[in-house]
Amino acid sequence: MRRVHVTIAGKVQGVFFRASLDDEAQRRQVTGWVRNTPDGQVEAELQGPDLAVEEVLAFCREGPPAASVEHVETAELDPDPRLTGFTVQ
Repeated sequence: MRRVHVTIAGKVQGVFFRASLDDEAQRRQVTGWVRNTPDGQVEAELQGPDLAVEEVLAFCREGPPAASVEHVETAELDPDPRLTGFTVQ
């Protein structure tokens, strides 16, 4: 089980990044959340099996077609058994 906090910079707001990330996470049964930040980035928290989380992180590095990802920063966190489902905030 892996849990990671992700910050994605670039042209990532107004390009369906959050909705696309929601689809990717739910498809891979990864729990957590995603939201826009006031400074124009997107941040997310992802939790699930190592491979599933890595697959969602790979999506974060590319984004949906209209996005232009410049930088992805990750920070490992301890798993949280209370984290269920995936939400767009």
